[in-house]
Amino acid sequence: MIPESIQHYLHDHHVPFLRHWHPRAVTAQELAQALHVTGYRVAKSVIVRADQQLWICLIPAVETLDLEKVGEALGTREARLATEDEFANLFPECELGAEPPFGKLYGLPVVMDESLGVAEDLLLRAGSHEEALEVSVEDFIGLEAPRMAALLIERPAHPTVHHDLHP
Repeated sequence: MIPESIQHYLHDHHVPFLRHWHPRAVTAQELAQALHVTGYRVAKSVIVRADQQLWICLIPAVETLDLEKVGEALGTREARLATEDEFANLFPECELGAEPPFGKLYGLPVVMDESLGVAEDLLLRAGSHEEALEVSVEDFIGLEAPRMAALLIERPAHPTVHHDLHP
């Protein structure tokens, strides 16, 4: 179940949201499968430590965070994945691995991959592995004012395969 604090936070800031119950899904890709949507509609929170500050990085479920790009975007010397011990106590009412991207509620800054800014809405973890939230991108950006940056590992382009019809 989505924690009351998250529901109150969204209601208090007049952010409309939809709740989506689903079979237990631990990874963001499993969440996309459970909701029968592409992984590009699901945004996952990745907690990083950039120098001495924890950040919530929000990226598409199907993508991989590029820590070098995170460091560049944040202007820090070092960026690394935070350990669960470093952040678990910041989200006490949330299941581990289901950290929501509501940094202002939890006292953490948010950086969002720029590719998510062109979507209409986002499906987000909200503290539970059995329920997700859907909010508009516009409302999320208005609520959190995230830093926008390119944060993803670039995938190599697929080479074009040419089939010779004649040997």
